[in-house]
Amino acid sequence: MPEFKHKDIIALRDLTRGDMELLLKTAESMREINSREIKKVPTLRGKTIINLFYESSTRTRTSFEIAGKRLSADTVNITPSSSSATKGETLADTALNLLAMKPDIIVMRHSVSGSHYFLSKKLPNCSIINAGDGTHEHPSQGLLDMLTIRDHFGRLDSLKVAIIGDITHSRVARSNIQGLTKMGSEVFLAGPPTMMPPGAAKLGNVTVCKNIKEAIADADVVMMLRIQQERQGKTLMPNAREYSRYFGLNPENLKLARPGAMVMHPGPINRGVEMSSYVVDGAQSHILRQVENGVAVRMSMLYHVCGGEIE
Repeated sequence: MPEFKHKDIIALRDLTRGDMELLLKTAESMREINSREIKKVPTLRGKTIINLFYESSTRTRTSFEIAGKRLSADTVNITPSSSSATKGETLADTALNLLAMKPDIIVMRHSVSGSHYFLSKKLPNCSIINAGDGTHEHPSQGLLDMLTIRDHFGRLDSLKVAIIGDITHSRVARSNIQGLTKMGSEVFLAGPPTMMPPGAAKLGNVTVCKNIKEAIADADVVMMLRIQQERQGKTLMPNAREYSRYFGLNPENLKLARPGAMVMHPGPINRGVEMSSYVVDGAQSHILRQVENGVAVRMSMLYHVCGGEIE
């Protein structure tokens, strides 16, 4: 197996196509563990993983915790309400105090973009995995999305992927743009002008579309994004009904995509806003498959930054 040469996984921008291929291949093998009656291997026995989440999370935090436990690591969960951050402790001091406890991996979600690079410099002897930082990146989501797409098509190259919604504030969009374009997919973006960053074409090798119909036309994959109201600071759309009318996915505009096109969403979903319940629960939806693949991908990430043999 090729060697994974990175101590940390902070952004897909930092990884080569070969790095991502290795992570995806390992995730595929990890799924076999998840299908066993006893879902546990001793791969990371004796290792300590701290899940440090400064922002709310259901899927990401839970799947990282499950991933660590299935690899037999000792996992500790820290949330803002249970940490000294509520008493004014800085991230730097939190990092140094955690380092004194000798963890092997810290999985962190933080509202400040780039905070993981800061943490990595503070903790040179501990691996850092980015579980989402501000509007920068969310590498594990990008990887699990790529795995889900490859499961369905058997490849990632030469596919048209439409990413629709709040592009400006979406770290998921940025990771998917970095990952998918490196793997050979064509990425098309659409969203309200108020939610499309200036110079969006510079995010990667992407095509910015005028409307959702242009982006969805003949798409193999339609990836909808949640409206990041907590990051916007102000209202960037008239109301949810107006957004749904022009940028929501429904059975009618989905017909513009290729027959059997995949529908994806990183969650949580605002039903009736980003997409209708008919689409969420429809035959083309792969949303729960994304969640399932999340555990395997995060097992792969933990394995490769920490080392170990699969048994």
